[in-house]
Amino acid sequence: MSRIKQAQSIDSLIQGIKTITQNRCSLSETDLTVLTQAETLLNELKRKKGRTNEQILQCVVDVVVLLSKFFSNSDEKSEMQQ
Repeated sequence: MSRIKQAQSIDSLIQGIKTITQNRCSLSETDLTVLTQAETLLNELKRKKGRTNEQILQCVVDVVVLLSKFFSNSDEKSEMQQ
């Protein structure tokens, strides 16, 4: 992936996370923490140049793990409310 496309993808994901966190009334503190951690990792990835593909992939994996936690928590809450 070119550096420009990579930066655009990271920016889009950061913007998506910011959109979710703006609706704080429906998020728990745990959810906010997880999303903030994911956003921080993405911002660090965006700023640091000269990373190897392995380092970039590891960062992406870490972000996916955090977002999986967020969405699995959301699913559990949704099931409890039904």
